[in-house]
Amino acid sequence: MSRPERVDQPKAADIERLMLDLGARARAAAADLALAPTDQKNKALHAMAAALRHSANAILDVNALDVADVKAAGQASSFVDRLTLTPDRIEGIAKGLEDIAALDDPVGAVIADWKQPNGLHFERVRVPIGVIGIIYESRPNVTADAGGLTLKSGNAAILRTGSDAQRSATAIHECLVAGLSEAGLPEAAITLVPTTDRAAVGHMLAGLNGAIDVIVPRGGKGLVGRVQQEARVPVFAHLEGICHTFIDRDADLDIAIPLVINGKLRRTGVCGATECLLVDRHAKTDHLSPLVKSLLDAGCEVRGDATTQRVDSRVVAAKPDDYGREFLDAIIAVKVVDGIDEAIAHIAHYGSQHTDSIITKDSGTAEKFLSRVDSAIVLHNASTQFADGGEFGFGAEIGIATGRLHARGPVGVEQLTTFKYKVRGSGQIRPK
Repeated sequence: MSRPERVDQPKAADIERLMLDLGARARAAAADLALAPTDQKNKALHAMAAALRHSANAILDVNALDVADVKAAGQASSFVDRLTLTPDRIEGIAKGLEDIAALDDPVGAVIADWKQPNGLHFERVRVPIGVIGIIYESRPNVTADAGGLTLKSGNAAILRTGSDAQRSATAIHECLVAGLSEAGLPEAAITLVPTTDRAAVGHMLAGLNGAIDVIVPRGGKGLVGRVQQEARVPVFAHLEGICHTFIDRDADLDIAIPLVINGKLRRTGVCGATECLLVDRHAKTDHLSPLVKSLLDAGCEVRGDATTQRVDSRVVAAKPDDYGREFLDAIIAVKVVDGIDEAIAHIAHYGSQHTDSIITKDSGTAEKFLSRVDSAIVLHNASTQFADGGEFGFGAEIGIATGRLHARGPVGVEQLTTFKYKVRGSGQIRPK
């Protein structure tokens, strides 16, 4: 039996027409979803989860083809890990959809209400954004996470996955469409772009004649950079995850060592993985040596400054560009700093405003770090790998937004809404 093609490719001349048609149908679906009752959306989400479980073996079969291709192409182990599905991961995706169904529906929620002296009653009410374009690389789970979150928040989604995951994403998308159909919702509510031609991305960034309201990129620096440079619609930016863990002079090593190991090695290919370890040289006891030894013994390559190199002969000399680098692998940069002020300055210079953590027993030092580090997520005595919407209680996430406008941190159902004002009167007119 011959290996199936990843996707049927339309002719180049047809791509623009295809994308504009997808946009028009998504815009029409968004109008229906904005008014869909919560029970109907939840029914679709539960049906999607059931379809994923029923189709798990078929999804694993096509995913194995995708994984074999990227391994043959020599892709990095972190890339392969993000692409690989397992029975447990499929169950996690299905459970994520059920978790989204269990969330409160943000649509129609009253954010604020007040009355003016003239008797007018004002309400600020959450409403869907409209059509969300999600452009992501080889992360098959994003297909379901993004589809489920946009549905629950009353938005339509146009999904464009990387070519390496097209088979896997298509199989998952079929389950989402089955759930929409079972609940009586338009299938165009969650659309997967059926071509891997890069021209399709360009059309999405141009907005599809006004059909797309916002773009969410989920991937590496190259993808995010292109989206930010070319998009003609608003973008929820997701930059590199250059995450730091700072070991303060008052850190408890019994806490610090497992947190650093977890932050770096739990999953090295996720954006919340610790990429740089900063250690206060003024610790009352030697923190640096046991931390470095623990990382090395766990199979992590340590690239350190001169002080770090002296504590273990296995440490590799860090190059200047190792600080501020997203390794996405079992590699970490280590630097010794003169206290919290230098740690904060280092993070400001080299970080990506994603996720940074401090390990300390001193609550005052912790609050200084939490207040002054300008990242979307800052933690005290916790692993950076908690940078995940599910861990925040959001059910899932589309990504971690590192920009400053509208959404910051995990983008869940609430962040996929905007608001409008409802004003009720009793015949008021505005005086001259």
